[in-house]
Amino acid sequence: MKSWLMAAAAVALAACATSTTQQGDYTTKSRTGSGPTAEELINDHRSAGDVLTYGMGYHQQRYSPLTQINKSTVKRLVPVWSVSLANEFGEQGQPLVYDGVLYAANVKRVVAVEAATGKQLWMTEIPWDTAAARVVCCGLSNRGIALYNGKVFVASIDAHIMALDQKTGKQVWKTKVTEWKDGYSITSAPIVANGVLMTGMTGGEFGVRGFIDGYDPETGKLLWRRHTTAGPGERGSDTWPKNDAYMKGGASTWITGSYDPELDLVYWGTSNGGPWTATPRPGDNLYVAAVIAFRPRTGEIVWHYQWTPAETYDFDGNNENVLADIMVNGEKRKVLMHADRNGFLYTLDRTSGKIISGNPYVKVNWASHIDLTTGRPVETEVGRKLRAGEKVTVQPRWTGGKNWMPMAFNPNTGKLYMAMLEEASIFQLNKDLPVYKPGERYIGATYTTADRNPKEPWGYYGAIDPLTAKPQWRIPLVELASWSGMLSTGGGLVFTGKASGEFLAIDEATGNILWQFRTSSGINAQPITYTIDGRQYVSVLSGLGGGTSSKRGTQGKVQPGGSIWTFALME
Repeated sequence: MKSWLMAAAAVALAACATSTTQQGDYTTKSRTGSGPTAEELINDHRSAGDVLTYGMGYHQQRYSPLTQINKSTVKRLVPVWSVSLANEFGEQGQPLVYDGVLYAANVKRVVAVEAATGKQLWMTEIPWDTAAARVVCCGLSNRGIALYNGKVFVASIDAHIMALDQKTGKQVWKTKVTEWKDGYSITSAPIVANGVLMTGMTGGEFGVRGFIDGYDPETGKLLWRRHTTAGPGERGSDTWPKNDAYMKGGASTWITGSYDPELDLVYWGTSNGGPWTATPRPGDNLYVAAVIAFRPRTGEIVWHYQWTPAETYDFDGNNENVLADIMVNGEKRKVLMHADRNGFLYTLDRTSGKIISGNPYVKVNWASHIDLTTGRPVETEVGRKLRAGEKVTVQPRWTGGKNWMPMAFNPNTGKLYMAMLEEASIFQLNKDLPVYKPGERYIGATYTTADRNPKEPWGYYGAIDPLTAKPQWRIPLVELASWSGMLSTGGGLVFTGKASGEFLAIDEATGNILWQFRTSSGINAQPITYTIDGRQYVSVLSGLGGGTSSKRGTQGKVQPGGSIWTFALME
């Protein structure tokens, strides 16, 4: 305990000494091949050479100030290496880069390769009970790893978390998070903040009780557990019926949270309610479909904001929470930006959770607007009819206006770059309530995809104003939807991928596609950029995967098969 407190104190001091506004002016210091340190993690957004955290910085802006690859030079961008990951389940992960080594993970294994050449340094299989696949909602995925103090941290589908030696890949410790047979699994990347290793979980379709865990990264010992449905005696318990509904109320935590070291707050989103139908759980149901801001050392909730109170649409609130300091009405504000599955783009004050703006970024028919006084969506007749048991057409579809694929924010342009989904569902809450059985689906709704006009787009790539949700530009996606993350750079480019396998570089100002290269499979992962010996590289995982929604339209057109693709300018 003493060593953990000393480490936490060191992190806090580093946070106080570090500016969160500078970009590209920090170089990792240890260069021992065994790190990164707490200070280096805090300064990840300022270190253009490495990528140390999920989201390319605790704020998850996915922005790099690197300019070597830019609008003028991108035409010379070529693949310089590619490595097979021998995985047919799909690739959704974000690699990390430290001291010249690139680390990547999927559901099967973790690999470490030379970041400049792709030469494998080590590979470690991730052991998991294959029977656990039946409790995974939406594809056998792993979205990434965490690095800290000479260790690589990774979670498994059967709800374990383990630490590997960073130099050898050998297991240091392994801890069981929870029991997969009760419907729990883990698909997200862990995060280390203020000396604590944290992980979320998934299982919202199986009647789980959501939580976030904090562990000692040195030993794997559980330090705290923060449940995300409020139980008796806890703040928010009055938003649940006086029975055990909270025990199977959902609110899973399957996307990695962001972190503000200066405020010492972690921001983590929660999923749909359990069951999908809200009928057996009257009330707002905190903290379902919400973001909670909490202390990383204790899990203590400081504030919350609920995107969809009394959630009954399967509108998970897990999408990433991007942190930035932006001008609002002539005043610089510390904000959190979030494009929710419910179709609204929110900007909150991240110090207090107070709403600044909330506007639709795709077609929305279940609510007319967000009331900025109450912070609540104002439901339309569509929403009211659904709750009354009628069959209705809901926009957006249950997969959302945007799903898990992360957006990017460029602090210079002030724009968010994202892949949007534009579909509708036919949705009805069942009259007969579902019966809860551990490890079995717990839904209580009937839902199908509404017929779509094949000439209409599946969605868009777009550049969006965070305060108005108005697009600067949009690229219609007519052939297939995109489930790829975004990367914005100082070179004026936005990198992303297509389900058909193309890796794209888009002009951030116009939306024109300046360059593309077809990889070996579909791209539904998260690109990064970094430098080795003064040369800029861009890497992305390729490998069609995810649930049935992300693969629709690809049958017979795109073959699975995981790999890492890395690009640089032709010399």
